Amino acid sequence: MIRIGHGYDVHKLVEGRKLILGGVEIENNGIGLLGHSDADVLLHAVSDALLGAAALGDIGKHFPDTDEKYSGADSLVLLENVVRLLDEKGFKTVNVDSTVLAQSPKLAPYIENMRKNIACALNIGIDCVSVKATTEEGLGFTGAKQGIAAHAVCLIEDK
Repeated sequence: MIRIGHGYDVHKLVEGRKLILGGVEIENNGIGLLGHSDADVLLHAVSDALLGAAALGDIGKHFPDTDEKYSGADSLVLLENVVRLLDEKGFKTVNVDSTVLAQSPKLAPYIENMRKNIACALNIGIDCVSVKATTEEGLGFTGAKQGIAAHAVCLIEDK
């Protein structure tokens, strides 16, 4: 059996935070994403896509922002925990396709490392992980540099 999942996440940009996307620290002049964990919208979207495909809820269910043990959590570790949950249910990841929506900074120099981090966490080849970045031409909250969003779709199958 194969299943498809979709994930979406968004966080507000604020001063005094690191910008972490795909497990990679991005230089952004001390402006990062606000969140209980490291606020990595890309990994949160990927996690939600995988959980959704397996009908296991979302990351808020498994890693609630009301639980202090997830304060400042590394989203790569959370993604690895999602992979364990899928494994327990008898699923493995086939591929992931994702898009980050950010007016700035430019993400192209970081994408290969994001792909490597995601592939490693999911135990799949880098050729099965796509990360794309786009602006919204100055439109909406991402275009106004108020936040960054990410979408992800995945395919999982029985082991």
